[in-house]
Amino acid sequence: MRTHEKSPSGSRPWRTLLWIAIAGLIFGALGAGEIAEDPLRGTRNRFHMHKASGDIVVVKMDEAANTLVGRIPPWPRSDYARMTDALTKAGAKRILFDVKFYGKTSPAEDRAFADALRRSGRATLAVRGPSRSGREGRDLELPPLPEFAEHAGLGSINWYYNYQNAVWDLPFAAKTAGGVIPSFSAILSGQRGGVGESFPVDYSIDPTSIPTVSAADVLRGDNLAARIAGKDVLIGTTTDSGGDMYFVPGVGQMGGVFIHAVGAETLRAGRPVDAGWVPAFLLALLLSGYALVRARERQQLLLAAAGVALVLLAPVALESRLIFVDMVPALFVMILTSSVLLRWRFNRRGLVDPISGLPNLTALKSYRGRDQALIVARILNYAEVVAALPPNSESSLVDQIVTRLSVGAPERTFFQGDDGIFAWFDEPGKPFGHHLEALHALFRTPVRVNGMSIDLSVSFGVEIGSGRSMANRLGSALLAAEEAAHDGLKWKYHDPDSLQDASWKLSMLSQLDEAVDRGEVWVAFQPKVDLKSRRIIGAEALARWTHPEKGPIAAAEFVAAAEQNDRIGKLTAFVLDRSIGFAAGLTRGGREFDMSVNLSGRLLSDKALVGRIAILLERHGLEARHLTLELTETAAIAGSGNALDMLIQLRELGVNISIDDYGTGLSTLDYLKKVPASEIKIDQSFVRGMVENRSERLMVASTIALAHSLGRQVVAEGVETREALDILAEMECDIVQGYITGRPMSMDSLRRRLSSERSARVA
Repeated sequence: MRTHEKSPSGSRPWRTLLWIAIAGLIFGALGAGEIAEDPLRGTRNRFHMHKASGDIVVVKMDEAANTLVGRIPPWPRSDYARMTDALTKAGAKRILFDVKFYGKTSPAEDRAFADALRRSGRATLAVRGPSRSGREGRDLELPPLPEFAEHAGLGSINWYYNYQNAVWDLPFAAKTAGGVIPSFSAILSGQRGGVGESFPVDYSIDPTSIPTVSAADVLRGDNLAARIAGKDVLIGTTTDSGGDMYFVPGVGQMGGVFIHAVGAETLRAGRPVDAGWVPAFLLALLLSGYALVRARERQQLLLAAAGVALVLLAPVALESRLIFVDMVPALFVMILTSSVLLRWRFNRRGLVDPISGLPNLTALKSYRGRDQALIVARILNYAEVVAALPPNSESSLVDQIVTRLSVGAPERTFFQGDDGIFAWFDEPGKPFGHHLEALHALFRTPVRVNGMSIDLSVSFGVEIGSGRSMANRLGSALLAAEEAAHDGLKWKYHDPDSLQDASWKLSMLSQLDEAVDRGEVWVAFQPKVDLKSRRIIGAEALARWTHPEKGPIAAAEFVAAAEQNDRIGKLTAFVLDRSIGFAAGLTRGGREFDMSVNLSGRLLSDKALVGRIAILLERHGLEARHLTLELTETAAIAGSGNALDMLIQLRELGVNISIDDYGTGLSTLDYLKKVPASEIKIDQSFVRGMVENRSERLMVASTIALAHSLGRQVVAEGVETREALDILAEMECDIVQGYITGRPMSMDSLRRRLSSERSARVA
């Protein structure tokens, strides 16, 4: 029996198992494994992919159909009437519209569609009921017009999508003002469930195998009977311009209509069982207990590895039988167990720090992780802090440092060196920037050791995996950390091999498109302060790119390159989606918030721009008056003809237009009257220079007076000093932004600032 045997670190195995169990329970209860669970399930699906039954056909409102109709959705309702008649004539069993018909159009158009629904008797219309994420009493319910609902069935299109814009679970029904109505998936499958009851979607059903027909073929009546007769039909948009696009695991972006179809196919195969995370967690805990307490030393790591393999592979067989089990909490337990066993092995070999029990740099140099990234954290004032601590307190300090470095990756193995060096390995493809910046933020809060409050200064260095010796790699990472501290940065990347990387600029644009999809591009927000109330009333959205290997990329570099090469559209769409969604969330929370987004002049020739912005505003529930599009003065001056018409359409939509960098171009008073701008933004070069330069101060004052005379508000950017702020207040400038009011910050940082400083004033 080994029940009283101690581990190599001095603790009893049962105690270690108890801590692993507690950590696993907390991890599972908090749902911390969701980010990893979704890609793991997507990977498992590939082991048992199969085709759809073919009994459900998707009619795609695609680009070909948009071209035929002559516009992007929503289409004239007479076109929907023609589709209904054609599908009915072709013998469709049921016709479900994943299209919202909640507003009136022309009487003739509405009457044509109502008559077609009456003639068909087979149609079901979509109802978007109250959102699960909205506040009670403020949810928007969108039922079809009564004259349509009189001749058609109703089905719910509600669902919840996650951070990845992916839908993993579908509801059986939704409660609306008109009562409880089943979801599209429930209608098509014949399976029923209550409100609040959902089922996991089986994405091992290949969405690309679902039969499809272009709506253009339906409108033309091209050979429909052979493809439609006796089958259920789902109609929905499948283009970005339609606005109803989601991430489908294993495929990528697809129209939401395909998710309804896969959900129906799932229920037709049987009623899925969602077993949750507890069964797998208990199995992992049993295996961990045996490895820690009963197994011999030579068997321990082998048993732990077998447990990891079991946790990863067992769900493949279960999910093929529609039994869905969350495995990440169990995997978390097995990884914790493996880490403990590895630590015990390090102790046995004498490769640990005698004070903290962490493996030392000698252990690191023998580590076989050449294809992994090496990350070093340097506590810059470590020696000074240790010298001031009472005896035997250093281990408590190290515990708190490691606890903070472990946030987001509790299974990570750390190596400790002298003078406050901590190192670990990570996958080279990960976007290090976000994580390292979050860790840096954690160290802003002092640690407490023996009642003492101690501030720690930290910098990070990153060296990507290479064939060099581990000692050389460690030196590179340490050098990067030192350079980051010297340059005032949070972290820095170092790789001598990349100094000659001449292909970087050539590949930057293609990498930028991929970076948007991978989540490497994010949006920072710089607060905008109303000078009269001294309150934050909005923010400017700014694109940021943290490259997984090269670290932060200057916005001036990649934005300018994208604009010059006509690749700015995707980046702008991403920034608009995130910033509108953020502003809408704040507004729903009771605080009206204005959002400004830079718009390239090249996009003024895009005829679909106004429609896409309108769709984004509707999807997120933000009033158009809360969105401002900033055009550089050069772009605004260049705008004429079609571009000027585009600006007028945007203003008619309710969106505000701002002329950015005012003063750097060649605009005239006549042109300022012509451009439908509601705001003029004074370039920061004049704002910074007006404190010392009288002529620039006069320029700023005259610009503010001119703008006010034209009925436009003025924003001054680049305000960095109290003196500049006071001058602008005397000039009656409306809004300011700059470092004195707030640097660009993450969404969470701005949300915390608004929450804690609801009455914030610029002091």
